[in-house]
Amino acid sequence: MEFSKHFIQMLKERNIRRDWVNQVLDTPENVEDVEDGTRHYIKQIPEYGNRWLRVIINAQVNPSRAVTAFFDRRLRRKRS
Repeated sequence: MEFSKHFIQMLKERNIRRDWVNQVLDTPENVEDVEDGTRHYIKQIPEYGNRWLRVIINAQVNPSRAVTAFFDRRLRRKRS
C-alpha cells in the first residue's frame, strides 16, 4: 500500500495517528466499495472518544493507494 502526499498531510492536519490507520485497515468494522473506485474502511477508535475513523483507499491502482482519512461525524450521529 502506498500513501499519497495528500494522505500523509491529512494525517498530520487532523491529528490521526498512523497506528489508528493500521487498525482500521487491518480489522475494519465495515468496508464500503464506492462507485468511484474507492474503498472505504471504517472503524471506531476508543482512544479518540469512540469516534469513527474512515480511511479511503484507491483500490483501482496497483499497489493500492491511501487517499485520505478523517473522523466521520455523520457516523457518530447515526450509530450513537
